[in-house]
Amino acid sequence: MGRPMPASLRRRVTPVGRKALECAWAVLPESGEPRLVLCSRHGEYGRTFGLLTQIDEEGTASPAEFSLSVHHALAGLLSIATGNRAAHTAVAAGEESFGYGMLEAVTGLMEDGRPAVVMYFDEPPPEIYRPVLGHPLPAAALAVALAPAEAGEGEAMTLAVEPATTPGTFPRSMAADFVDFLASSAPERVSAGERLTWGWRRAA
Repeated sequence: MGRPMPASLRRRVTPVGRKALECAWAVLPESGEPRLVLCSRHGEYGRTFGLLTQIDEEGTASPAEFSLSVHHALAGLLSIATGNRAAHTAVAAGEESFGYGMLEAVTGLMEDGRPAVVMYFDEPPPEIYRPVLGHPLPAAALAVALAPAEAGEGEAMTLAVEPATTPGTFPRSMAADFVDFLASSAPERVSAGERLTWGWRRAA
């Protein structure tokens, strides 16, 4: 969007949340009410971990902090700031969160033609979770605007999924795979997930 992001979207959010909102704000259409799809494995987990620590130490938690700790809080903030009354969805699907977020957006697009903005972000969880989650991926934020092909805007692409025969090892995020694909001239890119194999293809 051409106008600057309002201060209400900069306050009370974590650094990775701010980056996610900045990415989404940059691709929001100038008019209309796009469907918002937020996808993240952990969300703003630094905030959640702070709440858990506060409960452990003090026996209570800040209501204001709790209200922003829910997984779809950033989508709600963005909806309020833009007056967007369209539905929004939050997706958490492990390492494949970006793929399932895109699938959710594309499915909605095919159903009613409403443009969508996919907002993906993630950050490594606190160090205490390392024995459970292993080596974390670096923090990342990405937003993608989707519209029907007949709108004639942007680059036409297709998404194909099929059951994964060999689960991916996730040396990097699926979102990073997608960004590399956009920056290349390759006709397609395949990302192997735990459950599905995701194929991003440029339409002929």
